[in-house]
Amino acid sequence: MVSRLPRARLPENWRRVVTTRITVVLVLLVALLSVATAVINIGTETVYGPLARYVPDAVQNAAGFTGALTGFLMVGSSLALRRGLKAGWWATFLLLPLTAAQGLLQTSQYSVPLVVLSLVAIPILLLTRNRFEKPLSLTTTQIAAGAALVGVQLYGTIGGYALREHFDGINTILDAFYFTLITSSTVGYGDVTPNPESVQGLLFTMTVLVLGVASFGIAIGALVGPLIQDRISKTLGKMSESQLQLLEEHLLVLGYGELTEPIVDELADSGRRFVVVTNDREAATRLGERDIAVVTGDPSDEDPLHRAKIDRASAILVATNHDAEDALAILTARQLAPDRRIVAGATDRENVKKLERAGADTVISPSMLGGHLLVRSALGSDESDLIDRILERE
Repeated sequence: MVSRLPRARLPENWRRVVTTRITVVLVLLVALLSVATAVINIGTETVYGPLARYVPDAVQNAAGFTGALTGFLMVGSSLALRRGLKAGWWATFLLLPLTAAQGLLQTSQYSVPLVVLSLVAIPILLLTRNRFEKPLSLTTTQIAAGAALVGVQLYGTIGGYALREHFDGINTILDAFYFTLITSSTVGYGDVTPNPESVQGLLFTMTVLVLGVASFGIAIGALVGPLIQDRISKTLGKMSESQLQLLEEHLLVLGYGELTEPIVDELADSGRRFVVVTNDREAATRLGERDIAVVTGDPSDEDPLHRAKIDRASAILVATNHDAEDALAILTARQLAPDRRIVAGATDRENVKKLERAGADTVISPSMLGGHLLVRSALGSDESDLIDRILERE
């Protein structure tokens, strides 16, 4: 029996979890290799591979510099994969062939691991496609930030190239993009400037500067804001929206009380992922300090249960000191998740049948169970190990 304990503690979907994590780790390794090889190959004159004689030096240098950019983009796509996002899967699927091609065009022996790992990751990504099906949910602010950044870069690049005769240093579309980037980010090296006599060039530069600063400000707010929200939510014992989106195959504990405390301790020790829904803010804060996931709200209301992703839960536990409140929570849970298993604890033995009629699949009375175990132990039965475990926890 002891040998089965580690296997019993594994989640039912452990194969899915393991393969998903392997895919994410593999993609992250490709991203880090892409950045590392790009940095190593900058300034390296070592030529290697059958394509070396056919690839121009300009292409080799461009592949080296853009490899770092691709690597950072793939870091973002690996984070999206970790959240199970379908958009992250598509981004990774498009970036992996690009990293392999960049490794070949770099024509360096340092790029061989990057090419090999990129090609290995592609079939693994295809085999685990059904692991990443969550839609990407963006807020209005995040959409506005992305649109503003892209819009300003397009405006500055196209406008700068069209007005290249009014600028010193803009000859190609790449020069125009470079000018827009350093202007909107307020870096301004001074190597690309409008002609002092050109009113059009001066006015255009001012518009790029104002619009660029505004777009960067919106982008920083959209990116940093959710991080601050996550920190505040953790301090208040709440789960942020990004954390809620990751919930799947978790246990849902409705309500919190003295009867719930040993259940939470047992779940925390088992390593199973679970979420507690309670309207006790002090208890929510204490649980949050223990890094236990909490959704603050009435467990008999639909909104907190929707936020706790009751439709994705593997099972539901209801056990507080108030059987009447538990009955309401069971009724709501059964309505929202008719196919989920609900296990309840009854403080009074008389309420066992009532909780079953409310929708619980199994109702356990701790007083009846405790009496049964005590008698069995006194008669020399083999439940002594279970009783010793309970006493050790106390």
